[in-house]
Amino acid sequence: MTATPKAPVLVVVQLTGGNDFMNTLIPYTSGIYHDSRPVVRIKAEDVLPTNDTLGWNPHATPLMEMFDAGEVAVVQGIGYPDSNRSHFRAMDIWHTCEPEKIGTEGWVGRIVRELDPRGQNVLTGVSFGQGLPRACALAGTPVTSVGDLDNYGLLTSIGDTSQREQALETFKQMYSSTVGNGIVMDYLSQTGMDVLKGADELQKAPATYTSDVEYPKSSIAKSLRDVARVHLADLGTRVFYAQHGGYDNHANEVPAHPRLLKDLTEAIQAFFTDLRAHHTSEEVVMLVFTEFGRRIRDNASGTDHGTGGGAFIIGDKVKGGLYAEYPSLEPSRWVHGEDLEHTIDFRGIYGTLIEQWMGIDPTPIVNGNFEQIYPFSE
Repeated sequence: MTATPKAPVLVVVQLTGGNDFMNTLIPYTSGIYHDSRPVVRIKAEDVLPTNDTLGWNPHATPLMEMFDAGEVAVVQGIGYPDSNRSHFRAMDIWHTCEPEKIGTEGWVGRIVRELDPRGQNVLTGVSFGQGLPRACALAGTPVTSVGDLDNYGLLTSIGDTSQREQALETFKQMYSSTVGNGIVMDYLSQTGMDVLKGADELQKAPATYTSDVEYPKSSIAKSLRDVARVHLADLGTRVFYAQHGGYDNHANEVPAHPRLLKDLTEAIQAFFTDLRAHHTSEEVVMLVFTEFGRRIRDNASGTDHGTGGGAFIIGDKVKGGLYAEYPSLEPSRWVHGEDLEHTIDFRGIYGTLIEQWMGIDPTPIVNGNFEQIYPFSE
């Protein structure tokens, strides 16, 4: 008897602060790279070569191993025209696909709406971490935000559902004189009920999860373990979101960035090892992105905000390799005289995942038609 194929699942990992792509996949044979970065450069003899021009940061060994196994597509030079260097605006652009104006709809929220237009499953989209990212926010579309899976929910210490609903109603009434009734209170009530419903369902995940895989002791590893636990509980979640912060390395990049890459790549490797042990890895593809790259020259301690970054698409169904073009290091090609140029638009990479993996029309989600890559095996 042939098993019914499971619906494809997308895991998005946000590297907050602007990951230094040049020190992740390194142009180690370039004299311009070494001359431009006397402090933060990775010595050529320390790089783990992938070809005769590019190599991996030695602290990203787990990702390199997955790349060598054909499970990682590296998107080189990802960005958009006239890239914004402000963290808040740049991330907002990546979250809403709106470089020209302030967007109100997150691209992940749009995917969730497309997958579950009536909002029947409050766990279609689940975000792990502090707060709900703008990418997941969309009015009328529930995306559940979880800080700690083991202690998630509102008033969850009250075991009886009817008692919890009564307590929530009492909580709502406490604020009615302040914020009034009508639309606001209806929203609070519905949100509260969604939280209760989602919490009850999510409690199944830790209860049913067993694994021999030992995750590292890092925040991103905890989040990805939570993703695995919810996915393996088969609660109908189609899009997961996780965040890993600390990449704004203007100073002290030499000690900070290697530690971040080690935590990130070890966590990713453990996550996919866990899924494979449970025979569910073929259902999942991961996108790892950051809001921008860093400048070509270091500042004697770190690197400042730049453009032309990199992203990773990871999974068993991925056709590993290098995609798009690594930005030229020739000074005549530098943007603003100091930045890497972008060689592919991030909206085309979103579109690649939305259309080729999730099976959805990407045009209304990314606000247009953009060049795609083809990173999936048949």
